Order: sequence, then C-alpha cells, then structure tokens
Amino acid sequence: MGPLQGLRILEFAGIGPGPFCAMVLADLGAEVVRIDRKDGPAGAREDFTGRGRRSIALDLKSPAAIETALRLVDGADALIEGFRPGVMERLGLGPDACLGRNPRLVYGRMTGWGQEGPLAHTAGHDMNYIALTGALWAIGRPEERPVPPLNLVGDYGGGGMLLAVGLLAALLSARSTGKGQVVDAAMVDGAALLMAPIYAMKARGRWQNARGTNMLDGAAPWYDTYECADGRWLSVGPIEPQFFAVMCEKLGLDAKDFPDRMEPAAWPGLKERLAAIFRTRTRDDWAALFEGTDACVAPILDMEEAPRHPHNAARGTFALRDGVVQPAPAPRFSATPAEIGAPPPLRGEHTDAVLADFGVPAEEIAALRQSGAIA
Repeated sequence: MGPLQGLRILEFAGIGPGPFCAMVLADLGAEVVRIDRKDGPAGAREDFTGRGRRSIALDLKSPAAIETALRLVDGADALIEGFRPGVMERLGLGPDACLGRNPRLVYGRMTGWGQEGPLAHTAGHDMNYIALTGALWAIGRPEERPVPPLNLVGDYGGGGMLLAVGLLAALLSARSTGKGQVVDAAMVDGAALLMAPIYAMKARGRWQNARGTNMLDGAAPWYDTYECADGRWLSVGPIEPQFFAVMCEKLGLDAKDFPDRMEPAAWPGLKERLAAIFRTRTRDDWAALFEGTDACVAPILDMEEAPRHPHNAARGTFALRDGVVQPAPAPRFSATPAEIGAPPPLRGEHTDAVLADFGVPAEEIAALRQSGAIA
C-alpha cells in the first residue's frame, strides 16, 4: 500500500538523515533496498529508521560488487547516499557513472555542508550545521547558553525530510521529462530554510536578535512552559486574544485585566503571576481542567506517557510492532494508506532475493558469493 507503491529506491547505508528519509519513503509505499557494506554494522531490529526495506551486503572494495551495485542502479528510480563529497565518485558510483547507466535516475545526496563550499569536506554533526544558520543561537533562555533541540532541526527536519521532498520533486520531473538529476540536500541549507518564518519576523522588526526575548522563544508568558505542584510541566500557548481569554477564564482571571499583554515590558510580571497559579495544582489536574477547551494548554508528556495519551491512541500516532512502540507513518492518506513495512533488516539479510528480483541469475549470485563480493 501507500502512494509511492511502484517506486524502487536504493539506499547506501549511513546514519541519521539518510536512513530517516528512506524510512519515510518506505512508509509511503516505496520499495527501498539498503546496500550495506559487507563489513558494516550488523543492524538491529529496534532501529525504527531501518524499517520497511530489505538489505543486501556488498564488499564495495570489490570491482564485482561495484558492478553489482550498478546493475541495481539500472533498475532503480532513485538513490540515496550520505557520504562526504567525492566518496561515491571514488567508489565508481558517483552521479556520472550512475546516470550514465540510468538517465532517469534521481540521485539524492545527503550531507551536512553540501557538495561544495569551504566546509564541504569538513566533518560535522547536527549541532554544527544549525549553528551556522542562526537556529541554534535563537533557542534558549536569555543570558544562558543555546540549547540543542535534540537533532531534529538539522538531521531530520532540515536534512532527511527535505531530501525526501527533493527526491519526490525530482521523480515527478523525471516522469515528465525522462531525465533524472542530482538532488544536493545539505543540512545547513535545510535548517536555514526552516528558519524562514523567524527571519521574516526579524525583517519586519518583530524579532529581536537576542535569545529568549521574543514571542515564540519562551519570553512571552503566554508561550512558555510552567512547572506544576508535582514537578511536572505544562505547555501554555494561547497567543491569540480569544484563546488567552479562555485560559484566563479557566484560571479565574479576567483577560481584560491584561490590556498590555503583548508588550514585552509587561511579560515578566504576568509570567510570575501565571507561574504562581500553575504551581498550585498537579499537571494532570490542569490537563483535566483545560481538556477540550481552546485555551491552548497541554501537558508535557515524557516518552513513556506520549504513546498512551488518549488522543495519540485514538489516532494511532504510535504503533506497537514486533513488541516495541514506535511512531506510526505520517501523513495520512484516504485512498492509499501508509503502513509500517517489514521490520528493520539485518546486514545482508535479503542479498540473494534482492539480486534475483533485479534479474541477476542464480549462478552469478553463487559466483559473487564465492568471490566474496557479496554476503
């Protein structure tokens, strides 16, 4: 099932955003084959970002294995690789070699810094990439150090998800033109793109270039987190006046008493007042009070609680698969629903079956194994 059924994608094994992109495409119905290094990690069933595909193990130092990889390219619609610039070229699997074999191929490249630029060949991680975009600078409290937002902004939002969008756009183009192309997805570019609304507010004079002083960075009393009597936390976000009025009503306050609530000078006093109120009851007491209202108040759940929340349970936001809880595919499709496919493969688990599906005769598969080119 899934809207991408019929697409065949090769994924050269990597970490972080590349596997995440491949997981999203596999969830949406694409056939994804992961090319693992013969001497690479063994793989794990609990690695959710590896779900929904099969694995073939190749010795990429072997000319026979490289030729085998190119035979897979012949039958693929798209390719995902996440090595440093130049690595695939040195292997003989760069864009020129692959597009020469399959002119319709969409060749997706996932890096931190991009394929060119002064830092292109430099090592880095999510935090480094978002540091150069203003995103890391903007997250945190005033007079405190910037706070890494997990690795969601660089690796996954600005990296893997943007690569998925780029691949799908290029695949649509290839269908209409018959010509593939290279998609250069850099986490630094994607993280900068995610910051477009914040830069837009700055351009309009509605965002200060200072951490923890703006409407959406925790400075505003009506867009922040508050500790409750039991040490747990609430998210409080009634930005619009009508939602702020609902929150005030539930708290026994009158919204008309706060005519200057949009003025930064009034924020510290209102925040202290709200903090004192929220400390009087437990998180779940507040959650029950605000449940079903437009107050824009919700409990902050930990990773054990989140899958059990009634809303998440009703929607199936999380799924129990092979005895473990994991996020379900998203978004939802009315006619071609996405689904979790096969469990994450172990290295080389499907080598023979994949090669056979791509038209490699059994005697050639046996010869490749005998030579050590495959595992």
